[in-house]
Amino acid sequence: MQAGCFNIVLTDANLLYGIVQTMAEKILIVEDELALQETLAYNLKKEGYTVETVGDGRAALESARKLKPDLIVLDIMLPEMDGFEVARILRKEMTTAILMLTARDDEIDRVVGLEVGADDYLTKPFSMRELVARVKAQLRRARLLREEIGKTVEPAPHEALTFDNLTIDLTRREVILNEKPVQLKPKEYELLLFLAEHRRQMLSREFILERVWGWDYIGDSRTVDVHVRWLRQKIEVNSSEPKRIVTVRGGGYRFEG
Repeated sequence: MQAGCFNIVLTDANLLYGIVQTMAEKILIVEDELALQETLAYNLKKEGYTVETVGDGRAALESARKLKPDLIVLDIMLPEMDGFEVARILRKEMTTAILMLTARDDEIDRVVGLEVGADDYLTKPFSMRELVARVKAQLRRARLLREEIGKTVEPAPHEALTFDNLTIDLTRREVILNEKPVQLKPKEYELLLFLAEHRRQMLSREFILERVWGWDYIGDSRTVDVHVRWLRQKIEVNSSEPKRIVTVRGGGYRFEG
């Protein structure tokens, strides 16, 4: 990675703001290229984060389990175990945000990364400004989720949306299909709930992306397509001929219930 690919200039005001906002947040960097690993660590530490670095997949699993980081910056090409496998294993154990790094601009890498549980991806070479922005966006969403969970001290009234044999339990944040729980990732649940709350309305990919992922999300609308495909595989009788989440040609998606 050439040094010119990184922009590490930070203003004092931005640095102070980052330190105040992120003092307690921990980041694990998994990158076998030592120069890049050190550059990432240097810049994220300047933003006020606690940073730990490792250089291979097996060490990544050990460090993640021990550190319990708020975010993992994970390269795909790693010794011992590749980033895809690391993400797949960790996603079964924790909900930590994962920002995946790929050296190729291949769509298949991005899609596989999302499918194994990554929350975002970044293609090398990238500017440090963009990486820091994505890191902040992921951590901001994690903070907001923790705050929302923390607000619920007393049991809330039981609420649920029911569509024939499909129930979305808002109180428990669960989905029941044919009286059996459906295992959904947090973002899959949020997407399904958003679609259900706008039943029979055509929602564009861009609108869904903004409302479910947030206006500051730096990904693209293909993220929506991937998550819709996952949902169809879990709640449709035949995911290749969906009846509940239908595609509106040239528009987006519509939830029929």
